[in-house]
Amino acid sequence: MLAIAIPPPALERIYTHARESFPDECCGYLVGDPIDEVVRCRNAQDDGEINPDRSADRGFVIAGRELFVFAKSFESSRPARVVYHSHTNGRAYFSDTDRRMARDAMYPVQHLVVALTGDALVEAAQFAWSADVADFVEIARWVI
Repeated sequence: MLAIAIPPPALERIYTHARESFPDECCGYLVGDPIDEVVRCRNAQDDGEINPDRSADRGFVIAGRELFVFAKSFESSRPARVVYHSHTNGRAYFSDTDRRMARDAMYPVQHLVVALTGDALVEAAQFAWSADVADFVEIARWVI
């Protein structure tokens, strides 16, 4: 399975979003073929509707109008292709919650997780659904 190529300028915009959102997780998605747009979303985790036991520094939710626009993109000529979010603990992994939420929604996208601490960006990893193992697998990694 091939990773959707994420150009360096798009990665830089995502890294900036992650830094600006810290200590909360950032979230958004990438559009274009090739990728040419980074769509920042508001992390609605603290609204408490989806995962009430987590706060925005440990989870993310795209909700409301932003979720509507994201979902409608799949009916357009420019669908979302990659969903991104950050982990503020310095590790880029697809958590059990990330997996569950992605499986439940099953949008046709790959996922990018950017890891940072209060001091620095650390790494990023890209994940995609694998029918062979019926789970998300890592398909690309960057050390920042």
